[in-house]
Amino acid sequence: MTEAVSSPGSISISNASADVAGTQGFGVDIGGSGVKGGIVDLTTGDLIGERFKIETPQPSTPKAVADTVKQIVDHFEWTGSIGITLPCVVTGNVARTAANVDKGWIGTDAGKLFGELLGRDVTVLNDADAAGLAEDKFGGGKDTKGVVILLTFGTGIGSAILQNGVLLPNTELGHLEVDGKEAEHRAASSVKEDKDLSYKEWSKEVSRVLSRIEDLFWPDLFIAGGGISRKADKWIPHLTNRTPVEAATLLNTAGIVGAALAAQSGLAP
Repeated sequence: MTEAVSSPGSISISNASADVAGTQGFGVDIGGSGVKGGIVDLTTGDLIGERFKIETPQPSTPKAVADTVKQIVDHFEWTGSIGITLPCVVTGNVARTAANVDKGWIGTDAGKLFGELLGRDVTVLNDADAAGLAEDKFGGGKDTKGVVILLTFGTGIGSAILQNGVLLPNTELGHLEVDGKEAEHRAASSVKEDKDLSYKEWSKEVSRVLSRIEDLFWPDLFIAGGGISRKADKWIPHLTNRTPVEAATLLNTAGIVGAALAAQSGLAP
């Protein structure tokens, strides 16, 4: 199943393959349920035209997912470099773990796989890292100096750490032990649902996790992402940690935007 979603305030272009003086990029965000892609205005972080989404194939093997990515790239007739996110730890373009995708990704040279199939320069990175790049530059962390930490609250907790815009990749803070439990087993949004916690009750667990992280990294700002960030007004005011917390603003486009930024910069996690 495919889905074309218009971006609010976007503009139409007649030649989607054009990279106007390096101001446009292309990103693909691979998730457990959907693969999304689009053209990005690298000066504003906005999508240009539509976002195109195809359901993640099942099983989500490397070949099946790569073929899906090609469909998205072909849809836009994009000919420039491409950034692609994976729900995996990625080093040297090789997937080292596999969360919400087929375990066959582990050990796969994703850069080579996508590069050979697409015939373009490809940058592959962790999905939370991509979201962190986007939020730091265009979203909740815009204009913030120092250390910014993005945490995405979902089935687990994803993370990205940036210092003055420079990414420290693959931090995996969701696995940090907090009072005898992994952080994501204590404060993922799935825990709130499974235990039927109120926002105020759940925020106590989030505060414990944030307090532990800030004692280690002393960030200047936390950015809270994931679907639950849409209701940030219901729980962020209840947090008791010392570091300011802002809700993510890019939401469904953060992975695409961050992937495009990574490709532009030649990031090599």
